[in-house]
Amino acid sequence: MLGAIRDITAAVPDDVYRTVRVKAAERSTSVSALVAGYLRSHADQDAELERLQALQAQAAREPGFMEENSPERATAALVQHLETIVAQASPNNRSCAIVNRSPMTQAREPRFPRAVVGVRLRCGNAELASVLHALESGAPRLFVENLNVLSQQSFADASAPGQGLGLDVSFDLVGYVRPTPAGNADAD
Repeated sequence: MLGAIRDITAAVPDDVYRTVRVKAAERSTSVSALVAGYLRSHADQDAELERLQALQAQAAREPGFMEENSPERATAALVQHLETIVAQASPNNRSCAIVNRSPMTQAREPRFPRAVVGVRLRCGNAELASVLHALESGAPRLFVENLNVLSQQSFADASAPGQGLGLDVSFDLVGYVRPTPAGNADAD
């Protein structure tokens, strides 16, 4: 419901008044209706700004993006996170071991910067399932891309840590870095 309607008086130069009258006629409305619409939209701006700020604060609390402010730092964090998860799935690398982890660079600057690590593991089935689940279900949101799983019959030294395990697995581990305005990344 509308509240009480108030009359206002505004003084404007003749050329502005003529321009507004023409615009009102083009839109089949009155000068008063145009001014009322402008004032209404201006009054709504504060509410919209507050709504935008609340949405930005909510987005900052969500675990979608990595905490690090650059792809390089995020890549280092991905490697540490991977090592922790593999160690939890297989203490002392008895049934799952990281064979290789290589940071990968982006060919072009994407809208949302990505941290990417190429990973190669040798694992048993249960350990692989545990590692993949832990990587993709935690916070921040991480993604396993280009997953390749090969069954291995045997390795040269089955007694060495990470050898003699059933699966040779490779994938790209991806995390997204919150975009920052150009030149505003921390330099520390």
